Amino acid sequence: MNKSGIINNSTVDPNKILPMRYQWARQHYKDGVANNWTPEEVSMQHDIEQWKSSTVLTAAERRLILWNLGFFSTAESLTANNLVLTVYKHVTNPECRQYLLRQAYEEAVHTDTFIYCCDSLGLNPDEIYNMYEVIPSIKEKDDFVVNLTKSIMNPNFKTDTTENIQRFVHDLIGFYVIMEGIFFYAGFAMMLALKRQNKMVGIGEQFEYIMRDESLHLAFGCDLINVIKAENPEIWTESFQQEIVELIKQAVILEKQYALDACPQGMLGINAQQFAEYVEHITDRRLERIDLPKIYGTKNPFPWMSQSTDLSKEKNFFESRVTEYQTAGSLEW
Repeated sequence: MNKSGIINNSTVDPNKILPMRYQWARQHYKDGVANNWTPEEVSMQHDIEQWKSSTVLTAAERRLILWNLGFFSTAESLTANNLVLTVYKHVTNPECRQYLLRQAYEEAVHTDTFIYCCDSLGLNPDEIYNMYEVIPSIKEKDDFVVNLTKSIMNPNFKTDTTENIQRFVHDLIGFYVIMEGIFFYAGFAMMLALKRQNKMVGIGEQFEYIMRDESLHLAFGCDLINVIKAENPEIWTESFQQEIVELIKQAVILEKQYALDACPQGMLGINAQQFAEYVEHITDRRLERIDLPKIYGTKNPFPWMSQSTDLSKEKNFFESRVTEYQTAGSLEW
């Protein structure tokens, strides 16, 4: 067990951020700052008009929108609670903690996004915020993640043994790789597919911003996991790797079921099976990111999704707000 690494490091004062040891954590923090946004910057006027219209959206599309708002509205709070109550406690490295604080702020912005959407569209908050209890495929995903982090939520839990470090990495994978890296992405694809049809563009733009944030969260989480593995190689046994793979397989089943339930009839040019294939595709990428072999070998049915994480995307200034998605101080001329 590494006593001077990113966890279990008694030689580091968490109040002293300099000199920095993990420059990648600092870079993730700077990237997060460069990507700053707030939901109120996005106009919801066209969304409100479309939502009130009886002809623009089909019943299936309305259902899809409500389901995604219902899942994400509580999932963002769940991720924030895990972050603040567990991850921050055990990762004592100061530059990592700086990023975790930035991530916690972004989770708060995401939570505010769904308040903004509900208020703008005049939705019933009780209906939206109770979906995680009454819709089975949403409840199963939330329950799955809650169970993943049950052990480290114990106030007496410590990363002081090989077994406990494995448990911590297990839960980090559940939090970053599964929750933020898999469970969010079918919903992202659905809402951005609607945006491509010029439907609910305001909500779609906000989901685009959320996905960009989540891409950074995922990158930080995988870097954190990989460093813990490298500094504590005894935890990365063949049996533990197989346990992680089985866990991710279970998550894929749940996410594919959610995709099929939320969009059973598909949309223009897109069907529910393609959403399931997209889940398999991004899962292979997540596995490779933490040094595990691909499982599915599924091609990406939505190559256009990569455009949504393009940080240099712009809009015509006279048509809508510029979405350069970087702060002025970070731009290069």
